[in-house]
Amino acid sequence: MNDPADREAAIFGAALQLPAGQRATYLDLACAGDGVLRQRIEAFLAAHVEARDFLLRPVPGMEPGLLDEGMPGQNQILRLTPAPAEKAGDQIGHYKLLQQIGEGGCGVVYMAEQQEPVRRRVALKVIKLGMDTKNVIARFEGERQALALMDHPNIAKVLDAGTTEIGRPYFVMELVHGIKITDYCDQNSLPTNGRLGLFIKVCHAVQHAHQKGIIHRDIKPSNVLVADHDGVPVPKIIDFGIAKATSNQRLTDKTFFTAFEQFIGTPAYMSPEQARLSGTDIDTRSDIYSLGALLYELLTGRTPFEAERLLKAGLDEVRRIIQEEEPMRPSTRLHTLEAAQQKTVAKHRQLDPPKLVNLIRGDLDWIVMKALEKDRGRRYDTANGLSMDIQRHLNNEPVTARPPSTAYRLHKAWRRNRFVFTAAAVIIATLLVGIGVSSWQAIEAGRARNAERQQRLAAQSAQQAEKQERQRAEKREAEVNRLLYVANMNVAQQAWERNNIALLRQSLEDTQDSPYRGFEWYFWQPQTHLSSHTLRGHLYAVLSVVFSPDGQRVVTGSYDNTAKVWDAANGRELLTFKGQSGGVRTVAFSPDGQRIITGSDDWTAKVWEASSGRELLTLKGHSALVKAAAFFSRRSADCDW
Repeated sequence: MNDPADREAAIFGAALQLPAGQRATYLDLACAGDGVLRQRIEAFLAAHVEARDFLLRPVPGMEPGLLDEGMPGQNQILRLTPAPAEKAGDQIGHYKLLQQIGEGGCGVVYMAEQQEPVRRRVALKVIKLGMDTKNVIARFEGERQALALMDHPNIAKVLDAGTTEIGRPYFVMELVHGIKITDYCDQNSLPTNGRLGLFIKVCHAVQHAHQKGIIHRDIKPSNVLVADHDGVPVPKIIDFGIAKATSNQRLTDKTFFTAFEQFIGTPAYMSPEQARLSGTDIDTRSDIYSLGALLYELLTGRTPFEAERLLKAGLDEVRRIIQEEEPMRPSTRLHTLEAAQQKTVAKHRQLDPPKLVNLIRGDLDWIVMKALEKDRGRRYDTANGLSMDIQRHLNNEPVTARPPSTAYRLHKAWRRNRFVFTAAAVIIATLLVGIGVSSWQAIEAGRARNAERQQRLAAQSAQQAEKQERQRAEKREAEVNRLLYVANMNVAQQAWERNNIALLRQSLEDTQDSPYRGFEWYFWQPQTHLSSHTLRGHLYAVLSVVFSPDGQRVVTGSYDNTAKVWDAANGRELLTFKGQSGGVRTVAFSPDGQRIITGSDDWTAKVWEASSGRELLTLKGHSALVKAAAFFSRRSADCDW
């Protein structure tokens, strides 16, 4: 079939013969790699549904073309040529379209420039040409209203809404400059804990939507974009195009329901209840399943069921896989990958393959598999519940997820093999009846003996319980005493560092009878008999100490080439004299306390202003260490200073 028009007509005719829910899967195969062809076929199908009598009534926005004659086994088909769609440079309201950046089942997303009342870049989504049926418009308006209800930093905000000149609805939201969350994590080689931190933010955003009464129903990597803001990765959830109200919240003036046979969502991330093709029994736990599938991919680089396998399978087989097959645990999935694939996945997470498998095995396996439970009653009740379990894992706390019990595994096996289990149950029941009758007499005979033995055991058990309780009480008391001693030693340490000898003495007295006294207690105990202040601050040994004439200050010289002035009342350091290249061996105050002289191993003496530490004089000329220095009054010697 070389004529493109013939191929287009054939695909359109074949799609019309299929139930509505199977058309998307058929078009995936028939139009593979040809997005323009698929868009045209979808437009024809939507126009056919809206027009009802396709051959007798013209379709809005479409021009009738040639009649295809002689199609074997089919009625004649009218070829339709779509009217031109929006393109870069077009104007919609206050917005100028710059470029197309995305396309969904019924909407096209453009990057646009808002021109008034403010100028900014935005994302503008508009119904696809030919898809503006009543049902699609109602769903589109539902998305617009659903997003308007949201107010969360990790959900794209709605800024404006309206209709084009030909009546097709559109809405404007913030432009998210980001990439898929999986691509972001791999490109930045984000470790597992970093990926979990991003995922927790996504859970919080989904929880916000659920509290507003909205289910997303298509959570997947391409609908969770991540961008850096001031060096911090921020995820944003987009595309609430197939969101559904979970309460009585009214999303649009046009009431709409999901058709019974409509297949909505992405199979690789779709919950079993969505795969049943019934839109009457979907709740927030469907999003929990999709979050579990997203977490599975963040951890392993693979979806729970291979996307290639789902794409090749027919609709019924896809539904069966999602509803009946159990995905491998994430750690098992990693272990079964080829060596090269394991190395690539581990490299993106900054780990070796064995370490990555060991990291995921356990808590993360349990958490993911709980979110992916076929029975939604066994999943997490809320997105917050899922995020809190992940946070417990990050905090090294016990998680609420647990491996399925043996009884649950048997129940699942029974559902898969009812006939075999029923036959086995009948046989086992017959055997049990026979064994029960023969055992009853032996049980009755031993019952009397057991009663007496049980009484003795009960008495022994009570004594043992009393002993254990007493031991636990003693252990609790010992632990309290130990913690009390540790707390007192912490107080003693702080008192010692602050020269608070009184508080140090009190802490040691409070613990003098403690059986936990150690080296620290015996080290500090002698210190309580020292003077009330200890001057600490020099790096090496102190060589000289002198009080000021009024007794309110102390000056010290040290091997660390400095002299320090201290408050004699509380031991606080006031000044440090730096400038000599040798140890300060001698210090002295002037009679009026306004100057200080220091003598050093560098063969010099220096005179300092005692109030500011400013150097006044340097006395040079010595040919050896200066070991003594003093001030003389004018009455005692002829001296200018």
